[in-house]
Amino acid sequence: MKRFTTALFVLLLFSIIYTENIYSQAQLFGTGAMQVRVDNYGAMRYWTIEGTDTVQHLNRVNVLVAGNPYQVLDYWNDFDVELPTTLETNPQLSDYEISGTYNNAFSGLPPNVLVEQHVYGWQGGKYALIKMIVTNNETAALPTIVGLDIVQYVDLTWEDDKVFWDATNKMLVQFESHYVGIKYLSEPVTSAQVLVWYDGYSSDDSTTYDYLTEGTFDTDTLTTTPDGAVSFLAGESLTLQPQESRTLYLAVALGANETEMLANMQLAQQKYNQIVSVEADYNNIPANFVLDQNYPNPFNPSTKISFGLPERSNVVLKIFNALGQQVAELVNESLEAGTYLYNFDASAFTSGIYFYSLQTDAGVVTKKMTLIK
Repeated sequence: MKRFTTALFVLLLFSIIYTENIYSQAQLFGTGAMQVRVDNYGAMRYWTIEGTDTVQHLNRVNVLVAGNPYQVLDYWNDFDVELPTTLETNPQLSDYEISGTYNNAFSGLPPNVLVEQHVYGWQGGKYALIKMIVTNNETAALPTIVGLDIVQYVDLTWEDDKVFWDATNKMLVQFESHYVGIKYLSEPVTSAQVLVWYDGYSSDDSTTYDYLTEGTFDTDTLTTTPDGAVSFLAGESLTLQPQESRTLYLAVALGANETEMLANMQLAQQKYNQIVSVEADYNNIPANFVLDQNYPNPFNPSTKISFGLPERSNVVLKIFNALGQQVAELVNESLEAGTYLYNFDASAFTSGIYFYSLQTDAGVVTKKMTLIK
């Protein structure tokens, strides 16, 4: 009995030290409306800020990568640190950013992939964008599925939460008093499983692989017991060659009700559109502010607009019709020095002459372009 008690004490002490080590390395940011924390191995946790209090709504969201059949890289069994979880001091794409890169060195088991993760937030926002870059470190081609392991905790409780796949809005929804939405932005979801949480649910790669490849969607609402719920989302299957990468964007949105959550998800979608529409090269810094002629010109239906900044500047890029009326605002933010390329999609516009105008701290430059359909 004494040996058992001693062993139990040692196990408990190890668990406390292990847990403290994870959270001691965690990084967090608060937007004024939401708080995000990312731990040493990339698990993400979300709160709303209610006056002087914080209320947690997602206990944990972490990435899963399925490789060859019944091989899954997961947070609990495989992840180790390639590059530490870091709160970026000078985010390029958002007001707040936490980044980190994780490998499979803890277990050494396949799939041998690298997961680079970025979590973006904006002042006053109740939403976050998550960018995952998965690289195949195997020596052979590897089929990959990028998924999520999600443990709910809406309104700081396990029980009485409602969890389901919203087929209309194509997102996982969890709610009690507050609402939480999780949505893939850059690729379709191919499987969405919602189940009662059970001890050891993530210990078996073959079971997790089945969840990610089930190909069905749990649209029926699960009302949680004190055990809570766990959900699995999976994106599309894509084969990567050795050292080839794939990028996934997804969003988390919170709200005091469904309407607010959906509105915040729309704001997250807008931020995603802005980020992926502008390609930045921070190594190519021009001597002066420059706005290049769009290419191709004439164009149908899209064209590329390139501009360069010799130093950090407030930037506004707008499109006007031939009457001088503004028809689109492509960029309105502070950007670092570098060269930027914007892909302008004019599918919704009619043929004719348009003007694109770049306003920076140095002044305004305007050029003409022609849309021919």
